Amino acid sequence: MEVNIHEAKTHLSRLLERVALGEEIIIAKAGTPVAKLVPLKKTPKKRVFGSAKGEFTVPDDFNDPDPDIEDLFYNGPLLPK
Repeated sequence: MEVNIHEAKTHLSRLLERVALGEEIIIAKAGTPVAKLVPLKKTPKKRVFGSAKGEFTVPDDFNDPDPDIEDLFYNGPLLPK
């Protein structure tokens, strides 16, 4: 969407609502684009190593093969039906 400077000043809050929904707005002066309103990318939360310590335990058989999956892999159909 492209708007002129006067419209941008008059309806800034409405334009920002549209930008928050993901739309990009071009602001033009005398028909020439001079600025772009774009949504900010959300910054991911900082990860803290070991923050889940004690919340779960990894079972001893975690890396053991799954017989059902092995059966499908070795004895299943070659191509899907």
